[in-house]
Amino acid sequence: MSTIDKVRNSIDEEMQLFGKTFAESLYTENPLLLSVNDYVLQKSGKQFRPMVTILSAKLSGIVNQSTIDAALSLEFLHSASLIHDDVVDDVHEHRGKPSVNARWTNKIAILSGDYILSKSLVSANRTDSLPILKAIAQIGMQLSDGELLKLENTRFSENSESNYFNIIRKKTAFLFATCAEVGGLSVGADEETLQHLRNFGEYLGICFQLKDDIIDYRADISEGKVTLPLIYAVMNSTGAAKDLVLNWLITKDYTSDNIEKITQFAIQNGGVDYALAQMEAFKNKAIEELKGFADSDIKQSLIMCAEYAANREY
Repeated sequence: MSTIDKVRNSIDEEMQLFGKTFAESLYTENPLLLSVNDYVLQKSGKQFRPMVTILSAKLSGIVNQSTIDAALSLEFLHSASLIHDDVVDDVHEHRGKPSVNARWTNKIAILSGDYILSKSLVSANRTDSLPILKAIAQIGMQLSDGELLKLENTRFSENSESNYFNIIRKKTAFLFATCAEVGGLSVGADEETLQHLRNFGEYLGICFQLKDDIIDYRADISEGKVTLPLIYAVMNSTGAAKDLVLNWLITKDYTSDNIEKITQFAIQNGGVDYALAQMEAFKNKAIEELKGFADSDIKQSLIMCAEYAANREY
């Protein structure tokens, strides 16, 4: 049994309720919207973020309907942001599966994303909790802020690495932090507990994104995305090879041969090893935030979430 399956099994009843509520919430009598929503539901994958919310709640109390509604709201928010980002970034595929804008059109993708975003607000409102509403509203702003920063930071500078981490915090890590936080909020956790949960989620999210960027960095290069392996390699090398790579990046000269050479440049100049070391460090920081909680199957499942984020192959 895989690590993520073990995690799911520890909250199987709650995840079944989440899945049922998720599917029911996306139902509509509009046939076009229903088709898009069904496709989004199929693409929702392992539902890792809702797991983090439910586990964080169960670590601190008893999972209730507010927990499920908060998890649902954040999953809808995440799905809507992915749909919108794919339009902005002109992305047509994710690991072999067409994006919504590729399967339909940009207009349909934007409107469907807006619909799912509205579903997020409805689900958040159902929690009847102002702190949860505030947390979800705040992360909605951070996701948009992060996407704008990503579009703005396309050139190398001495701040490239710090800019990179700022972007992934806003676009990925703070969402995981909010997932963990609202889980705690839904069961009335105290502020000290909430801070540990927020920290756990943030470090988990950074670890998760670093792993994504290590797995996808060849594809990222072909799409003009510059992530940590390449940032480190460029910023910590000198000579003709660096100048050549920078020229290809500036001119967007992404031939298959150049992509292969850029990929090898990142490996040979320590970029991938550096990103792996950073990923491992943030995984350990996430696990450290759980140290003060009593040992339990749920605590172990959260530790396994961190292990999964670092060790997965896709």
